[in-house]
Amino acid sequence: MLINSFLKYLSYEKKSSPHTVAAYLVDLRAFENFCKDNLEIANIKDVDYVHIRSWIVSLSEKNNSHRSINRKMSTLKSFYKYLLKIHEVDKNPLTQHQSLKIGKKVIVPFSEKEIITVLNSISGNDFKSIRNKLVVELLYSTGMRRAELVKLEETNVDISNKTIKIFGKRNKERIVPILDSIIESIEDYQAEREKITTDSTRFFITEKGNKIYETLVYRIINDYFSKVSSKTKNSPHVIRHSFATHLLNQGADLNSVKELLGHASLASTQVYTHNSLEKIKEVYNQTHPRSHKSD
Repeated sequence: MLINSFLKYLSYEKKSSPHTVAAYLVDLRAFENFCKDNLEIANIKDVDYVHIRSWIVSLSEKNNSHRSINRKMSTLKSFYKYLLKIHEVDKNPLTQHQSLKIGKKVIVPFSEKEIITVLNSISGNDFKSIRNKLVVELLYSTGMRRAELVKLEETNVDISNKTIKIFGKRNKERIVPILDSIIESIEDYQAEREKITTDSTRFFITEKGNKIYETLVYRIINDYFSKVSSKTKNSPHVIRHSFATHLLNQGADLNSVKELLGHASLASTQVYTHNSLEKIKEVYNQTHPRSHKSD
């Protein structure tokens, strides 16, 4: 079956994450069902763009956001590109498709004060408190993604060289330095981790010795930051955004931040420059001699 073949291609050749593959499957099954139920098309390799447009209209009428629709179209475009590659179709019906316009999604970073307040609030000496504090510290000091933190292996943390090996999207590897201030936190956590019986090789585990999971990481961040921040979103990604913004505010160059974040291109990193630019404007207006009226 073509969909299954495509999903195997994503998994084994493109090295896509299980989460991505699962999302593609949901989108393709939904489109396949739409074609069967509404267009009487049994095989989605036989569709034209007019049929895809019908699905877009249907999705819009069901109040799907433009962002959600664009993601589904991206799935279809990748699918038909694959069919073209294996000579199952003569053309990609989405070649001329233009994405729906969406408003800019502005993520407001945590302030340095908010992050310090959270870190100071986690003061227990039990395993859970020590682990949770280190989770916050590593997310903020390395800018790693939640999924990357979850996949971190014990062998990826090199205290002697003060580095962490992170495996990002498509299993791309990068080495990120560890701050001296975090070494002690890592050693404290490792000492507590050794007291727990576990077969897991993951760096972060639960009190029962199981590997840590993404929803737990989200809950840790949300629980602590919702107490000190009025933001509507308190997630690991906001910490990643804060990491990049704070570095840029302190004068870090964009290329260095790009490498630390594990981005494939500068375009992905530039989304973090908005808040940095606002900070630059603020400093400029406060300090430039011509910004003040003469007495």
